[in-house]
Amino acid sequence: MTFFDNVFREMDSLQPILGEDPVFLAALEHVSRLAPIERPCLVIGERGSGKELIAARLHYLSRRWGGPLIKVNCAALSETLLDTELFGHEAGAFTGATKRHIGRFERAHGGTIILDEIATASPVVQEKLLRVVEYGEIERVGGSEVIEVDTRVIGVTNENLRELAKTNRFRADLLDRLAFDVIAVPPLRQRYDDILLLAEQFALEMTKRLGRSVFPGFSRNAAEQLLHYPWPGNIRELRNAVERSIYLSEDDETPLANITIDPFEDIWSETDRETPTPAAEVDTPEPDANIDFKTQVANFEIKLLEQALRQNANNQTEAAKALKLNYHQFRRLLEKHEISTQR
Repeated sequence: MTFFDNVFREMDSLQPILGEDPVFLAALEHVSRLAPIERPCLVIGERGSGKELIAARLHYLSRRWGGPLIKVNCAALSETLLDTELFGHEAGAFTGATKRHIGRFERAHGGTIILDEIATASPVVQEKLLRVVEYGEIERVGGSEVIEVDTRVIGVTNENLRELAKTNRFRADLLDRLAFDVIAVPPLRQRYDDILLLAEQFALEMTKRLGRSVFPGFSRNAAEQLLHYPWPGNIRELRNAVERSIYLSEDDETPLANITIDPFEDIWSETDRETPTPAAEVDTPEPDANIDFKTQVANFEIKLLEQALRQNANNQTEAAKALKLNYHQFRRLLEKHEISTQR
């Protein structure tokens, strides 16, 4: 197999980056501008938002695309193991070190190294990272030879490194070197236009995996669930919810009726029902009480929407901001409740 066969095989194995929302497209444009510069940088974002895919894209859009792409999860290794894994060690450096070990930085020479969860690196490792980022030099553990490496460093984290630096939990000088530029991966709740696009892709993949012939689509109720849930776990949580719902559905001919977002819901609810509640704390409605929950909720939403419109002179953008919604969410709620904005 040739060099290019290896490269293209690795590129083909990458997950595609799907998205059409303007917020996400702006982030991709940022990546395209930064990739050729080949300076150290940071990729930040919430858990499950696709930070590693963005970091890999920085590599493959740079002139280093033909070089190695090495990934290290700093949180998965102890301080000692991370030290030797990144910088290597000489034979006899410690008990059990029977032969020389070439570290990840040497293996990434001419390419890129992605340091995932970089905020968890110990002060000792951070000091060595500062040297390699600043001067391109490393020393293997137990060795004295200075080794030059040409490796682009991309730090990935969901932590606020600036705040950590203020409290001396992350080296400020290392942050200065890494933050040549910072790519902020938007959370899924800010990518409103991408939610159904991604959900359908995950549904198609799961349908194929289950050996079913066709995905019948999402019902209106399921689509509303997908669009109005905040997705704290972002794309990873969305994928799990969609795949779980497809797997649990026994009807593959009609649109999916419901999205099972929380697999623990029934379990914890059952547990709660088994826990007795003191009679004095129970607010029991009158026997003839007849509360229409959906109507009450709908009326409350309508009241909030109309009040926001009045207070902002029917300006939908400002009204959405007042309710801490994005414009698309606000518009969908107006359509849902058939609220006219004509004065």
